[in-house]
Amino acid sequence: MLSYDKQLRGLSQHLRKNMTDAENMLWSELRRKQLKGHQFYRQKIIGKYIADFVCLERKVIIELDGGQHALPDEILKDRQRDAWLEKEVYTVVRFWDN
Repeated sequence: MLSYDKQLRGLSQHLRKNMTDAENMLWSELRRKQLKGHQFYRQKIIGKYIADFVCLERKVIIELDGGQHALPDEILKDRQRDAWLEKEVYTVVRFWDN
C-alpha cells in the first residue's frame, strides 16, 4: 500500500464535509458501488495529494476541476500531480465542474 501524508487528514475530512454541488452530484452516482460494482472513495489521500474520487481496485482517479484550475500556475501543478499519480499507475480523468 502506498504511504500517504498524514498531515493531509484534516484537509481531506474538511473537503469531504464541504463538497461542491458538482462533487455531490457525482458522488451520488459513484457511492455504494453503483458504477458497475466498483468501490469509489471521495477525497482520498494518495501520497502527498488528495484525489476527489478514486477507485483503488481499478486505480482510476476522477477530478472535478473548478475555474482556479484554468490559471497557468494551477495548470502546471495539475500536470505535475497527474504525472506523479500516473507514475504510481493511476489513470487520472478530469472534468470541469460546470
